[in-house]
Amino acid sequence: MKFAHLADCHIGGWREEELKKLSIKSFRKAVEVAIDENVGFVLISGDLFNTSLPGIELIKETASILNKLKERDISAYIIPGSHDYSPSGKTMLDVLEKAGLVHNVMRFKEGKLVFTEDKTGVKITGLYGRRSGLEKLDYESLDKKDLEKEKGFKIFMFHTTLEEFKPKDLEKVEGESYTSMPKGFNYYAGGHVHYLFDVKKDDFGLIVFPGPTFPNNFKELEELKQGQVCIVDDKLDLRRISIKFKDVESFSIDVTDKHADEVQKYIEEEISKRKIKDKIVTLRVFGQLKSGKVSDINFRDIIDGLDCYVCIRNINKLTTKEFEEISVSGGSADEIEEAVIKEHLGQFEIKNEEELTKRLMEVFSEEKHEGERNIDFEKRVIENVMKVLKDENK
Repeated sequence: MKFAHLADCHIGGWREEELKKLSIKSFRKAVEVAIDENVGFVLISGDLFNTSLPGIELIKETASILNKLKERDISAYIIPGSHDYSPSGKTMLDVLEKAGLVHNVMRFKEGKLVFTEDKTGVKITGLYGRRSGLEKLDYESLDKKDLEKEKGFKIFMFHTTLEEFKPKDLEKVEGESYTSMPKGFNYYAGGHVHYLFDVKKDDFGLIVFPGPTFPNNFKELEELKQGQVCIVDDKLDLRRISIKFKDVESFSIDVTDKHADEVQKYIEEEISKRKIKDKIVTLRVFGQLKSGKVSDINFRDIIDGLDCYVCIRNINKLTTKEFEEISVSGGSADEIEEAVIKEHLGQFEIKNEEELTKRLMEVFSEEKHEGERNIDFEKRVIENVMKVLKDENK
């Protein structure tokens, strides 16, 4: 018996059309790898989509890819992640499940998390991820007794940061301890943290973060370069298979003490030293200009003049002597949100300030449903805010 484990596909996440196409192409390739490997089933540990309500064309294309698994009688098991989870409970994952393309394994019976059994006999369950780490509340209330007593080959799917194993750049982001998951499972299929990691722990089996199927932000393109899918057998032998369609060429250019009108020529000279044809180019420009403004640099001209597949830039640490930029270290939007919240705690005398802030952010991130009137959308958001505030004052 073999299975495939993937996570953090973030279909629809890129603004650049070229990268958006590569993202869904990489998901298609991950499914093809699973089929070629003759797996028994596929695990998708959250964030299949980048939003709970993606566009109709993305849904159609994703459904078409997942249908390739269905045609070969390969089941796909999924949990919602922090991006495709919705506080209202409405998500496009429900549509895919209704169509028989995926099975959401976060199922409860009489208030207890229960297993979904695959035709191979493997038993699978798991918990969703929520924005700003709010799944912490679900782990605290999780009844683990029956889950731990169950016999057989068991898989627990999760979408959260694990405190003991988080990478250095997430050290300020609070995570869950791996010990808050139920013991005695053979495999723990992780998602949310976009890095390649696996470890065996006593009483907890093999814990794995597969990495994204395609890098989802500038930093990930620089560091990861490509996507990944994991193939695992019943002996817990793990193979990582890379997914790559384009090479990534990364530039990190320091323009400290240069005049703004010198920068364009300098950047073009630095880029000309390497071959970039048909590659993804990441252009990170940093430093403090000697004179002029950042807006004086014509980055559009620089990018349009490159013979590459696509070029994206990052100038977050490019400043002038007149202005200092406030920056927050971290990778994804979730990680930055977490850091900003922690940085500003204590400014107001509010009970459970951090948890309240996260819950309110979750409500305000709710999206307008297709066909929903503006007045109804506003009313729904206000009602959800009042419910959160009422719960906190109990």
